[in-house]
Amino acid sequence: MIGTGYVGLVSGACLADFGHDVTCVDIDPKRIDALKRGVIPIYEPGLKDVVVKNVEGERLQFTIEVGPAVREAELVFIAVGTPPQEDGGSDLTYMFAAARDIAKHLQEYTVVVQKSTAPVGTAREIARIIAAAKPKSAEFDVVSNPEFLREGSAVGDFMRPDRVVVGAETERSRQLMKQVYRPLYLLETPMVWTSLESAEMIKYASNAFLATKISFINEMARICELVGANVDEVARGMGFDGRIGKKFLHAGIGYGGSCLPKDVASLIHVARSRDYDAPLVSAAHAVNRDLVDRAMEKIARTTGGLNGKVIALLGLAFKPNTDDLREAPVVRMVDELLQAGARVRVFDPVAMENFRNQVKAPVEYGKNAYDAASGADAIVLVTEWNEFRELDFERLKSRMRGNVFVDCRNVYTPSRVEAEGFVYESFGRGKAR
Repeated sequence: MIGTGYVGLVSGACLADFGHDVTCVDIDPKRIDALKRGVIPIYEPGLKDVVVKNVEGERLQFTIEVGPAVREAELVFIAVGTPPQEDGGSDLTYMFAAARDIAKHLQEYTVVVQKSTAPVGTAREIARIIAAAKPKSAEFDVVSNPEFLREGSAVGDFMRPDRVVVGAETERSRQLMKQVYRPLYLLETPMVWTSLESAEMIKYASNAFLATKISFINEMARICELVGANVDEVARGMGFDGRIGKKFLHAGIGYGGSCLPKDVASLIHVARSRDYDAPLVSAAHAVNRDLVDRAMEKIARTTGGLNGKVIALLGLAFKPNTDDLREAPVVRMVDELLQAGARVRVFDPVAMENFRNQVKAPVEYGKNAYDAASGADAIVLVTEWNEFRELDFERLKSRMRGNVFVDCRNVYTPSRVEAEGFVYESFGRGKAR
């Protein structure tokens, strides 16, 4: 497994738990040393237990040495970062560098698996790079095997997936991939066999659809506010339709993280590079970007202006059960609040250390939700951690200077919060204006 980031570490540990012998490779010696000591560099429920169990079982090991790992492997997974570029495209520098490193050490027949999400055509480019750099006698195939891991539930997603997608174009590579995922056959997990291009496109199409569904319900929430409807009731009524389904119909501040924003932008970039604007996906992307502006408008309006106000933000990570701040709405919110002259207090049960290290904004850190609320003019619920789902509003209000509660995830019912003496704002459940 080349790369011990989020995808590589989860995939490597879970494959070892399937009974395979897995070597995870990374160029960062500090990260490898930490992993050898059982220190997990990311917050993911259940991951540490899987890593420690399989290291102790001698099925999982970590190294900075690419050569020995590749020479001993039947399959080499590429799970390196493909960060977004300014134009929305994906930076494939690390992926192609990994392909060149793999090529130098190929000996016996090896299947090289593209695990990282990358634009359609990347797997064939990997094959071209390896073919040009490998020893003449070395045989190989390239396979695309996209990941569908949700942060916060990644271990379960790998162990009990909805489906496994494999783009493989030779019988030899298909047989090896069947062996890799043989434990999932016992669970009757669907295996989707496709071309390289279709496998890559399935990942992008899946994420673009989910993003569009989220943006759609948020656009409906905007209209609900204009006409006096309740988006929760609208979403529930829609969700009973089997053609639509109830999942991903939750209005709020939108999607973030390392997958949906990056993959949607990359798909739009790929389409535009072929002279197609992808208007539907582009619109979903635009609607999502606008949601932070909507949240900021609600905070400013209910507090009577932000200058000099104290705003308490509950939640920093882009979703619960992770410490990931990539494309988290709160990062932009903090910047805009500070620019508007507000003082900002924050609390997150897991992500505060990451925020200190990555964002370095002049904010105050609370010990808990009530500490963050001390002297605040407004509380803004940004991430729906479980501990924020049953707050003591009397205790909160007694610590605050103001009485504004902006619920960016529609966790609470308006009547309950308003009965506690708060001015309450959410998404898609306001009275018609």
